[in-house]
Amino acid sequence: MIDEAGVGLRTFERSLPMALMRAREAVMRQFRPILAEHELTEQQWRVLRALHDAATALSVGELAERTFLLGPSLSRMLVSLDDRGLITRTSVPEDARRADITITPTGIELVATIAPRSEAAYDTIDAHLDVGELDQLYDLLERLARW
Repeated sequence: MIDEAGVGLRTFERSLPMALMRAREAVMRQFRPILAEHELTEQQWRVLRALHDAATALSVGELAERTFLLGPSLSRMLVSLDDRGLITRTSVPEDARRADITITPTGIELVATIAPRSEAAYDTIDAHLDVGELDQLYDLLERLARW
């Protein structure tokens, strides 16, 4: 595709990274007010969700990988979540530099409190798409992520 300047670059509106960012912003507009009511950032919610869904404690590295958060940002976030009693950090005896992170009962309660409104936000998003399109979108995004 050749643009007006003859550079051979697709238009900004058809840039896949920008289209994904626009879609992310549209989706997050449904969730931000819910999280703000509970004084949570999007990133903190991501951490709580990852810990809630984990079968066992996660290392900071595993948590960073699952949540796509950089180590320094995640470390600061963990201090905040720990101060609020939403997570616990347990030192690993054989490696003093490592800690295992788990969600606390208070954190689980907070996730349970937010869950119905979160699911309602998903219903709103799903209502803006045709039947089956949200599942199709998940499938396409997963396929793209595996590439």
